Amino acid sequence: MRHIISILLENQAGALSRVANLFSTRGYNIESLNVAPTDNAAVSRLTLVTVGSDAVINQISKQLGKLVDVVSIVDMTGKDHIERELALFKVRAPETARARLASLLDAFGGHVLGYDEGHGTLELVGNGPEIDAFMDELDDLGEIETVVRSGAMAMARGAPILDAHLDD
Repeated sequence: MRHIISILLENQAGALSRVANLFSTRGYNIESLNVAPTDNAAVSRLTLVTVGSDAVINQISKQLGKLVDVVSIVDMTGKDHIERELALFKVRAPETARARLASLLDAFGGHVLGYDEGHGTLELVGNGPEIDAFMDELDDLGEIETVVRSGAMAMARGAPILDAHLDD
């Protein structure tokens, strides 16, 4: 089963490396990894997607919790959460398809960032299945030349379940 694990991690040299190393040394795969600062300069939020049974994910979480740089961990999969991913596309579409392309983007809530030398740069924010569905429909309108995806980000609905404000 697919799991989204959200981790608050101290901004220390090698912290991300230690998390990734834990996965690789135990033979776990990371499907996507997204790391960015929070509003607290001392802490970053790491969102990691992996696949495994509940028992395996529980084991991973316990092992992550033992890392000195890890502040807190939550498996978002079992929580009511919002999941988003940013995708950028470089497409070659004939001029005659641009109106249909704009209509498709509008239906998915995306944007045309520009056209240059016959190449369109498109932006779409959604969950993984929405982005996959967009790509399937996009194939009918033009040639996808490049896809860049951010990987999943997740946040619990309602009150925060991970707090980036550390007590001193």
